[in-house]
Amino acid sequence: MLKKFLYILFVVSLTVQAQKTTFSKEALEEKMTAIDGSEITFGNILKKYEGKVIVLDIWASWCSDCIKGMPKVKKLQEAYKNSNTVFVFMSLDRAKDSWKKGIERFSVIGEHYFIDAGWKPSAFCKDIELDWIPRYMIIDKTGKIAYYKAIKANDEQFINYLKSLQ
Repeated sequence: MLKKFLYILFVVSLTVQAQKTTFSKEALEEKMTAIDGSEITFGNILKKYEGKVIVLDIWASWCSDCIKGMPKVKKLQEAYKNSNTVFVFMSLDRAKDSWKKGIERFSVIGEHYFIDAGWKPSAFCKDIELDWIPRYMIIDKTGKIAYYKAIKANDEQFINYLKSLQ
């Protein structure tokens, strides 16, 4: 029984340790498009919000789970509107027109970027092992990954971790 317990503890510790805390050089250098049409690297997006907690929401306007999750994201935004937290939305839409229409159609408030490379060839998506959207991440005030993966904005662990960084 003790051996089983120790084995489970060991496996759990490996899983926790496996979560990334930094982004690869390639991901940081990947170019994205800001809502105003300007080009910016992912690394410069992180620098722009340095000193703030960043909630990353990777989504697309064609993704039904992303749209279903938007009211939960809006509740989080309301809860943290007077905090040092910024909500950054990164779109995997197939076209910039669809991205911009989706922002307007679903009243998505926050900072917006378009992942130019798309899902599969994107160094950013590969680096975070993106296998599903929506994908929520928390980046701490120093630019380190604080919470690696949530697929629901109302995930209890995700919310508790966000609270702990305030």
